[in-house]
Amino acid sequence: MAYKKPDVDFTSSRVTPEGRKSNISMFMVMLGFTFFSASMWAGQKLAAGLDFGGFIGALILGGIILGAYTGALGYIGAKTGLTLDMLAHRSFGRKGSWLPSAMISFTQMGWFGVGLAMFAIPVAQEFLGLEVTPEHMPYQGYILVAIAGMLMTASAYFGIKSLTLISWIAVPMVGILGTVAMIMAIHRGDATLVEQFSRVNDGSLTIIAGAGLVIGSFVSGGTATPNFARFSKTAKIGCIVTIVAFFLGNSLMFFFGAASSIYVGGNDIFEVMLNLNQILFYLSVLVLGLNIWTTNDNALYSSGLGLSNIFGLSKKTMVLIAGIIGTVTAVWLYWNFCGWLNILNCTLPPIGAILIVSYFKNRNEYMSDDVHISNVNWASIIGVILGAVVANLVKWGIPSINGMVIAAACYIIGSKRR
Repeated sequence: MAYKKPDVDFTSSRVTPEGRKSNISMFMVMLGFTFFSASMWAGQKLAAGLDFGGFIGALILGGIILGAYTGALGYIGAKTGLTLDMLAHRSFGRKGSWLPSAMISFTQMGWFGVGLAMFAIPVAQEFLGLEVTPEHMPYQGYILVAIAGMLMTASAYFGIKSLTLISWIAVPMVGILGTVAMIMAIHRGDATLVEQFSRVNDGSLTIIAGAGLVIGSFVSGGTATPNFARFSKTAKIGCIVTIVAFFLGNSLMFFFGAASSIYVGGNDIFEVMLNLNQILFYLSVLVLGLNIWTTNDNALYSSGLGLSNIFGLSKKTMVLIAGIIGTVTAVWLYWNFCGWLNILNCTLPPIGAILIVSYFKNRNEYMSDDVHISNVNWASIIGVILGAVVANLVKWGIPSINGMVIAAACYIIGSKRR
């Protein structure tokens, strides 16, 4: 019998005790996952619409809700050792799981491509002095996209070990350099942080609306939490590490975005560093690249797992395919697809809500490999569809929570009728 190399990423099986990672490694992976440039953009919006007290209130309220959602998924992933896609087998059915797998894969592949352009376009403009518009991207920009795409796809290809290594490198550098740049920007300003918030905000946001931005900025990525938390030593550790990492990482990104906006009028810490001094000018491209790399690797990893569930090919094969597609379409995605991706973000929380309710309702089924799995659970499918519609169309409250409530209700009602 030919030797079969073990699957260290446990694509279609539970993570074994030997496959579990140390607590600090898991913290680094989850913290790196939250280092997302789009969260800095949300921080800019918060600074424009809230005073400092409201900003902190929105961070805390949004962080609590996001922490509860991702913490529950982290607990489930670590307790069962299963990927999001394998969890979906039990809550959506074997073929029904293709819906959440397709949605998470498509969305994360899209964000991977957008992330590549978020790196290449600023570098082309600021370091190469090129003019980039929606109608024209110089060839040097495409070369940057290709190089970044190959590097990030390669690291995602090698799985959780590579993701852990990248996180160990990127998280300290982004955290330290970003914090230093933010402190320098505040120090050079002519007002305190509280005063500067008062100068620039227009009062257009409530704390509830601000919390909605906090949640919405990363709730889609947070839905993929089980894919990473399953490597935690215990369910308790998976839950705690996820909550702490998401709260710290998101809060840091929001502060970076807010400080950039109110002190230098930029979108993120990259622009702050560009404007401070010559040394930080050159370090800024490193921070930008590492910041995007950690999130992009996690996104592509989740995309590969989801596509593997649908097509039955190896995770590595699907990571390569997803990486190629994301790289080729990166610039187009950046200019044309961000709005659609934000709409798709509202479709993922209903999936997470159903996974959570299903697990706590049927724990024994999740801990056993000898259970009957239906082809399609229509209550779950309908719940995701209705939840997504409500999240995108109903303007009252917080969209992602509205979608989760509807999806959970549909699943519970449908389960009772079965």
